Amino acid sequence: MKKKLTFLGIETSCDETAAAVVEENLDGTGKIHSNVILSQVNDHKKFGGVVPEIAARSHLSNIEYVVDRAIKESGKSITEINAIAGTAGPGLIVCLTVGLSIAKSIAAFLSKPFYAINHLEGHALSPGIKKKLKFPYLLLLISGGHSQFLLVNNVNDYKQLGTTIDDALGEAFDKTAKMLGLPYPGGKELEDLAKNGDEDFCKLPLPIINKGGCNMSFAGLKTAVMKEIKKIESNKDNRKHIAASFQKTINEILFRKSDVAMKKFREVTNININKQVEFVVAGGVAANEKIRNNLKKLCKINNFTITFPDKILCGDNAAMIAWAGIQRSKKNLKNDLDFLAKPKWPLDDNAPFMKGPGLKL
Repeated sequence: MKKKLTFLGIETSCDETAAAVVEENLDGTGKIHSNVILSQVNDHKKFGGVVPEIAARSHLSNIEYVVDRAIKESGKSITEINAIAGTAGPGLIVCLTVGLSIAKSIAAFLSKPFYAINHLEGHALSPGIKKKLKFPYLLLLISGGHSQFLLVNNVNDYKQLGTTIDDALGEAFDKTAKMLGLPYPGGKELEDLAKNGDEDFCKLPLPIINKGGCNMSFAGLKTAVMKEIKKIESNKDNRKHIAASFQKTINEILFRKSDVAMKKFREVTNININKQVEFVVAGGVAANEKIRNNLKKLCKINNFTITFPDKILCGDNAAMIAWAGIQRSKKNLKNDLDFLAKPKWPLDDNAPFMKGPGLKL
């Protein structure tokens, strides 16, 4: 009989202290027994963004409580946990080291295997908890720190097809929200504000829309939004129209760049248009309903099946880290306890660096 694996996952890459216990079902999907996420939003709200030192101190204060609560809520005894998975990067180094140290300490104390997890791989594999994914698939990873298209050949086997050459999409949402006077974190606030706005209120640019393959650019939108905000200073109610226009522009960029990525995916994999394949959209921004509906339309046109993680798994969480650990264990990708945190850790080590002056597209 197949052994069902149960992993403890720990995540502290940025400003969420998280721990989870996840078990693999016999059909290859997962069961989340607990998924504890302690947010630090109130700690950072007055600064308008994450302050690394404050985040690290909060992790130190709360990590033991969060891990203990995750184990208790799971209904599992510590002896039933087969291995420990901890986020090792990418992220803020002062934050990463807190969770990673705890994960390694627990693994050493219990004499259990340890798995160092790339946070991005956690996002990439997260929809597989609910639905068994078939390789290869196309991934659009859109979060606060990363925006990229990836060919997912298998666990630990990724090829970057395109990325942002400046801001990540989540960062663009947060910065635009801040300019509109919305509280941090601004992505959901902007989405809510845009619901009652006129998306044709102002015309915003579509950076590198006709060049650069499926690479993306969002930084130029900030300047354009700033100019529009200055025009409406006497009428603050028009903020909702700018928010709606911004969101419409983002959706047009994602629609057209995803279309290019889908064609590139089929070209690289030699999978023709008659065969339906998977398009996975993950990361914090994947929770945006307008973006979900926009990309669903594209998938119908290009014969892709679209898959999103549950919304609780879009943001930073430890369930996806535990799940990535389970998947890596099947490939015998266990790590030694001297594995160091990596603040920068791409999924595709061979991908070109796409930021900075002099970049040619």
